[in-house]
Parts: sequence; structure tokens; C-alpha cells
Amino acid sequence: MAKAEASVEELVSMIERGELRLPEMQRQYVWRSTRVRDLLDSLYRGYPSGAILLWETDEAVPLQDFAVSQSTNPYQSTRLLLDGQQRLTSLSAVIRGEPVSVRGRRRPIDLLFNLEHPDQLAVVTEVEENGGDEEDFDEDGELIGDETDSTEDELLKRFNKMTFVVATRKLEQLPQWVKVSDVFKTDNDAPFLKRAGVSGFDDPRYEKYSQRLARLRGIRKYVYRMDVLERTLSYDEVTEIFVRVNSLGAKLRSSDLALAQITAKWRHSLQTFQDFQKACASTGFDLDLGLHLKNLMAFATGQSRFQVVGNLNVEKLQKAWKEACDGMEFALNFARSNLGIDSPALLSSPFLLVVLAYFGHSRNYALSNNEAHQLRYWALAANAKGRFSRGSSETILDQDLAIIRNGGGVNELIDRLRLQFGRLDITPEELEGRNQRSALFKTMFLAFRAAGAKDWRSHLAIALDHSGSQHRLQFHHIFPKALLRGSYTPREADDIANLAFIGGKTNRAISDKAPVTYLLPLVAQHGAAPFAAQCIPVEEELLVLDQYKAFLQERRKRIAVALNAFIHAVA
Repeated sequence: MAKAEASVEELVSMIERGELRLPEMQRQYVWRSTRVRDLLDSLYRGYPSGAILLWETDEAVPLQDFAVSQSTNPYQSTRLLLDGQQRLTSLSAVIRGEPVSVRGRRRPIDLLFNLEHPDQLAVVTEVEENGGDEEDFDEDGELIGDETDSTEDELLKRFNKMTFVVATRKLEQLPQWVKVSDVFKTDNDAPFLKRAGVSGFDDPRYEKYSQRLARLRGIRKYVYRMDVLERTLSYDEVTEIFVRVNSLGAKLRSSDLALAQITAKWRHSLQTFQDFQKACASTGFDLDLGLHLKNLMAFATGQSRFQVVGNLNVEKLQKAWKEACDGMEFALNFARSNLGIDSPALLSSPFLLVVLAYFGHSRNYALSNNEAHQLRYWALAANAKGRFSRGSSETILDQDLAIIRNGGGVNELIDRLRLQFGRLDITPEELEGRNQRSALFKTMFLAFRAAGAKDWRSHLAIALDHSGSQHRLQFHHIFPKALLRGSYTPREADDIANLAFIGGKTNRAISDKAPVTYLLPLVAQHGAAPFAAQCIPVEEELLVLDQYKAFLQERRKRIAVALNAFIHAVA
């Protein structure tokens, strides 16, 4: 294996010219902007950033596109990037100032650089609006929360301790924050200094800001060590190296390594997988490619783990993929039509879809009325209880697949669920201490929507896909957090029994008002029905601050009744 070196600038140019390509075995680009922020911060400070693994070959290897644009490759041989895609794609996007393509959508990586950053390293966690980790969750995978909990001053104090942040409209307006991509586009400091109010050489900030801008541009000169695999290696050998390197370094998930092995056997299959992934996304289910591969394994082997993928031939994979697609289509239709689940955000785990897909296939997609009703009950109970969110989720998934593979029915699935949790009815005590990340919170939304819950002002039925910020769904603290601060803990404030679903405009209008102040007039105007649909007590004595815990207890009772009725209902 040969050794070489190349600067970030050189590597970005290689990508842009089409000299550096991605083999089909590679995973897709998945980094969030915050990961890019952290990479830039490390390079800015001169921290090590790992090595790059390349393979130069004349072999006609199946390729995929980078998440950034490239020219047509004019070279006879191709340099393939085996390790370093996430880093180099991110750097290419930021330095060139262009968006990245993620699941068919163009998304900018807008980062800001703080000219007034502290000299010392500040360990500060930046809060993201949408939360989650893009490696595991889609941007839209969480319900939207309150936007009024942190004051602008508090956020600004936190951001001022940071060197790089993900851009916000408010920060962009402040003179000491400059767009990172704009800095890379020019070596002229004047526009940034002028904007920051630096009037001349005698300004003490002139030298400091100029040095910092030069240091930022210096990221382009950072040198990566490159390991280059021998030209004589075959694609199969390189795939094995790719899998081993990434297995040892735990850099990729098992699904990513499985994808490498599958595409090595079934050439050009990546596009097939991605086309189906896009088709599912167009129906509202933008699922991780790894979930589709796990579903493929279920249909190919009757279990979900990827350890045996190396033993499967192309014919087996192709047959199983067709069946897996049919099964997933059934699962998505069943989730949407029979469960009321029309988004991955409402699933406690997408593994639920694999069981539904496999079960539908086992019955040749012909279920009796009773069987469909029982399957609905199992799915909603499993989703509410978080069946695949505790312990070894793959082991639990394989238990359910084994039941179906051995001819078992829904009753056996329910028995297995009962063995895991005991009683399946939801109790008020079970709701205590849960917050918006709980599986029960997602089920609460489903139950409330089924009961006809609407926004309290617009009277739009609650939904995840409303257009416009004024109507977009948020979870609302019935007792505002600002009101509870000092008397109750943040955990008590975020209790599931203190949350309701309303639109953004209504939430902002209520702001920090006490429930006794804003709820009673709304009840007088609209009646109690809109609040009963969300199990909210409107008795005046429960809406005062010193009765907050009594309010929670009463609402938990009502929510538990509503959840059980919803789960047991006939679709």
C-alpha cells in the first residue's frame, strides 16, 4: 500500500474535476451541519483529522455520485475514495459554497465564524431546532417543540463562546459573525473587517481579525495522509478491505458494511435500492436505507442481522428484494390506513415496519377481519410500549420474525409482547416522568388526532404536514416553562401530561401566560370539546400554579383512558 499526501484544497479540486469518485459500496452522505461545524473547528485548531483511503484502478467499477457536483472524469484511470467521504464532501461543500444533495434534496451547509471567539477552547453544546443525529434520523423525524423556551440573550451568550455555529438569521445580522463559505471565496479581508466596524489599521481588532481570517482560510492547506491501495487489487478484494477497515474502526454501521458486500455481488444495485427508498419517501415515509436493507435480510434469511450477507448469492438477493419491496409497501399502507401512522416521526422504531412487512408476506397479503384487527392492536401496543426501543432491538426483532417464520400468528406476537412488558394496558403511573421523546407521546398524538383534536384558534385538525410556520404543529406546555421555573424541575415541566398539540401561531400568542389566564377565555369562547379531545382538565381549581401536580395526575388518568380506547378500537 502506497503512501501519499494531499491538502484539503487539492482534494476538493480533485472532487470538482471528477478525478476522485465514489464506488457504489460507499454509504450516502449523512452528516448534519453540526458535524461539519465540529470538523472545521478541529481543523481550525490544527487537530488531527484522520487519514484518507484511496484505490486507483482501471477496472470498470460501479460508481455513485458525490453529494456535491462534479465534472465528467477526463482521466483513463479512476481514483476511488474508500474512506473520508463524509469529511471531504463536507469540506468541498463549504469551501465551494454549494449545497449538498441528501436523499434527493439540496441542502446548504451554512456555517458562521465568530471573529470575536475566545482564544481558549470552550466546550459548548449547540442546541439544534430539530434535534437528532442525521446518521440515524431524518431531519423531520421529531415533532416540533416550543420555540420560546430560551431567550435570545441566553442563546447569544452561548453562541459567543463558540468559534463556529450553524447559521441563524439573527446571528447573520451581527457584525462579528461572518459566513464561512464567503471567507473561502476571497482572500480579501476588507468586506469582513468593514462589516465588523474596523475602520483602519490603528483599530486593535484589525490584526486580530485578519489573523483569524487567515487561519480560517488556512484550513485549505491542511494536509491529509492518504493510503493508496494497489492497482492490481480486484473489486472484490477492495470490498473486503473496505469492510474490514471500517469494521475494525467502528466507523460505519453494520448496514453500511452490508451494503458494500451486497453491491460487490449485485453490481449497480445501489440505484435500485435508492429508487425504492425515494418511492417510499414520496408517500411520507423517508426511511433510512439501512432499514430497507434490514427488511431485505428478513426476506432473504428470515432474520434481520447482516452477518450472513456474505453467503447470499445474487439470485437470492434479487428475489428477496422484490418480495421485500412488496412487503414494505403493505407495511406502509397498513401503518397509514389501519394505524393512523403516516410519518416515521410517529414510530417508536421503524423495526415495526419490518415485522408488518414480513407478516403480510407470510399471509400472502390476505388477512381476515379479526386478524387485521389483532395486528392493529399488536402494532399500536408495541409502538406505544417501545418494543424495539429497549435492550437489544435486533434480538427482539428476530424473535418476532421467528414467530412468523415458524407459522405463528398475531396472538403469538401479542404473547411475546406481554412477556416483555406484562400488562399491555397503559396506566396513569406509566405516563409519569415521560417527556416528548417517549413512545407514549407519539401514541398520544395519534389518539388525540383520532379524537378530532384541533388547534384552539384556527380549528385546523392537528397534523404533521401543515404548511407555514403559523400552522406547523408544535407541542405546547400547558403550564409554560417560564411559569414553572423555580417551583418545579425542568423534568416536571416537560412531563408528558403538560404537553398539548397546537399550531405555531397559537403557541406564540399564548407565550408564557398562565393556563388560568388563557385557557378559561378559550373555553368560554369555544366550549370544552377542543380541550377534551386532548384530555385537558379545564376546571379552574386545577389551572393555578400550586395545583400543578394535581393537574398532572388528573390529566394522566384521562390520557391513559384515551390511549387504551384508541389502541383497542376497531379500525
